[in-house]
Amino acid sequence: MPGFFSVPSPQNEPVKSYAPQSPERAAVQAALAQSRAQVVEMPMYIGQQQVTTAQRLPVVCPHNHQHVLGYLHEGDATHVAQAIDAALAARNAWANMAWEHRLTIFLKAADLLAGPYRAKINAATMLGQSKNVYQAEIDAACEMIDFLRFNVQFATDIYQQQPVSSDGIWNRLEYRPLEGFIFALTPFNFTAIAGNLPASAAMMGNVVVWKPAYTQALAANVLMAVFREAGLPDGVINLVYVDGPAAGDVVFSHPDFAGIHFTGSTKVFQTIWKTIGNNIPNYKTFPRIVGETGGKDFVVAHQSADADALATALVRGAFEYQGQKCSAASRAYIPDNLWPAVKQKMIADLKSMKMGGVEDFSNFINAVIDERSFDKIAGYIDRAKADSSVEIIAGGNCDKTLGYFVEPTVLQTTDPQYATLCEEIFGPVLTVYVYPAADFEAALSLVDGTSPYALTGAVFAQDRYAIELATKHLTNAAGNFYINDKPTGAVVGQQPFGGARASGTNDKAGSVLNLLRWVSPRTIKETFVSPKDYRYPFLGE
Repeated sequence: MPGFFSVPSPQNEPVKSYAPQSPERAAVQAALAQSRAQVVEMPMYIGQQQVTTAQRLPVVCPHNHQHVLGYLHEGDATHVAQAIDAALAARNAWANMAWEHRLTIFLKAADLLAGPYRAKINAATMLGQSKNVYQAEIDAACEMIDFLRFNVQFATDIYQQQPVSSDGIWNRLEYRPLEGFIFALTPFNFTAIAGNLPASAAMMGNVVVWKPAYTQALAANVLMAVFREAGLPDGVINLVYVDGPAAGDVVFSHPDFAGIHFTGSTKVFQTIWKTIGNNIPNYKTFPRIVGETGGKDFVVAHQSADADALATALVRGAFEYQGQKCSAASRAYIPDNLWPAVKQKMIADLKSMKMGGVEDFSNFINAVIDERSFDKIAGYIDRAKADSSVEIIAGGNCDKTLGYFVEPTVLQTTDPQYATLCEEIFGPVLTVYVYPAADFEAALSLVDGTSPYALTGAVFAQDRYAIELATKHLTNAAGNFYINDKPTGAVVGQQPFGGARASGTNDKAGSVLNLLRWVSPRTIKETFVSPKDYRYPFLGE
């Protein structure tokens, strides 16, 4: 029977420690060994079919690129068209499913990830994306679980938002899914983002065509297994491996295209937006465009900041997961009174870090994702070495013989407009600009005006006036702003994530704001006793 239901109250999934002799450490080590010992076939999922093709592309370990983890089956434009057809065929039944049954599927998926699939999804993320066990745990397990559980609560909150009704009428709001299909285009760096972008739209009754990054395919394949075991009907989320432009040609020319959920580069998102704009007359509806793109995330310190806390935040914020986070600290503005102490501690910390494969849990630093990324990062470092305005403070070495390894690198420049202070690198490179301690406000203006991005940023200070000044001055410089903490590590339900300017549409993944983009409300007014005379009282004699 129908009713108003209270969903289980979400709590952030506890992060396991993976300490020596812990059961979770043993479980993930067993999963790593199992995954390394097999070669996985990764099909496309289109409707009820698992589609294989003759075009099998290897998926390798970034930290050991000769080790093949499996093969993804690459499709072409015809497979994208089939996926759209499968999604549209599933749409009516999915949109009309009672909301509590739809949301239950995602609650079950969360419990599967928290329990029987935890070690498997972590191992797939570790091997396929070269994440150490802690970075995999906070991403593929905890954040993905949090997205599912909190989004169920947010969806329920949306459905309960209803208008007031005057005497004699009943006003209602229906939160319909969008009319058509959603295209989810997801990145390599976070398994949770890859899973959330299709799942959040599907949760609200939409059907989805999902194109993951090829370098994230191993974990994406596990996510599809979880969704299917949780009871997701065929055709609701269709996974395709197709070249981006080829997929875009089909998706963005289809009359039933209703929206895109995107995380990736600013340039790609700009191209997508332009293409959608050019095709507007062809669509049944105006598509929703939701994207989180690049970042050039900052840390700015005041002369009153704690040097040890600042150095730790920089090391963690810049170099965890090799700087391959949209939120990673990549530029720092440090007053000259603090720089000697901060520099000394950073160098000491970096010397203590080990770099290597994820299978050795003593390695803090692992590999960057692929050769293209390696070459780009190495190019920035090589140019810095040849520039008289730049000094290599730490790191600076790169080696792709075995894996795509780039040392955590700290650059100091005397040029506040130097390229690595302005351009997104997406690797373990932090650029420091040292400013006169008395010029804090001028430093804030540099922070605000140097980069086109506005994703994350942090201020370090003990002086409350300085904190207030930075918070106000940098209002538009970051969608996620941190005080005396590193600019990474947003937690679902606690720090909704997203930025503006060149960093995206700031629709805040992990909040009710994002889910609202995937519904199209319908207002229903019902009058109990209808008027039977057109005349109003003012017409009387």
